[in-house]
Amino acid sequence: MSKQLDIISVIRSQGTIPLFYHDSEAITIATVSALYNAGVRVFEYTNRGVNALNNFKALVKTRDENWKDLYLGIGTIKTTEEVHNYAAAKADFIICPGVFPEVADACKKLDLFWVPGCMTPTEVANAETMGAYLVKIFPGNVVGAGFISAIKDLFPNLLFMPTGGVDGTEENLKSWFNAGAIAVGMGSKLIDKKTLDDHLFSALEEKTKAALTLIKKIIAVS
Repeated sequence: MSKQLDIISVIRSQGTIPLFYHDSEAITIATVSALYNAGVRVFEYTNRGVNALNNFKALVKTRDENWKDLYLGIGTIKTTEEVHNYAAAKADFIICPGVFPEVADACKKLDLFWVPGCMTPTEVANAETMGAYLVKIFPGNVVGAGFISAIKDLFPNLLFMPTGGVDGTEENLKSWFNAGAIAVGMGSKLIDKKTLDDHLFSALEEKTKAALTLIKKIIAVS
């Protein structure tokens, strides 16, 4: 439980969880290196390709050697088999696109921090019943910031993080934090295809620094 609280604390402080997937191990490591150099200390790799598990293991090895204060999570987890595979690979937390009771149960047995994806109040209620502390509101661009504003008082013991369609502009970010989110998931709006294809890692580092600075500024006044 103490590790879970530590992860939540870092997520709150950072205000965002960057996320992406790429088939290439080298590009994956270079991308996370740029994020880490920019100040990222909690990150989600996504289980969206055939090389995801091997690339994640390479990230963990690099983390243990060079980024010892980085929490590495894995997203797009839908089965108990995936939970056990990534738990064995030393994932620090699990993020799901939905609410899967068997995944929640597996994570609980492994004492592994679990973040389910929810789109309706019923799903949020089910996630809370299954022991969630942090809920991913997904897809964020579909439900909108008003959804969090409308439900947060119904679930005072839950924390909320929108993912999907968070665009990184000051106006958009303010809407989420003012609604009550503790963090936002940022995927292609931060780590876009051109950045990965053209190996623009220095530019990614600077872009990430700017995003982290903006988010900290917004959190301070929200």
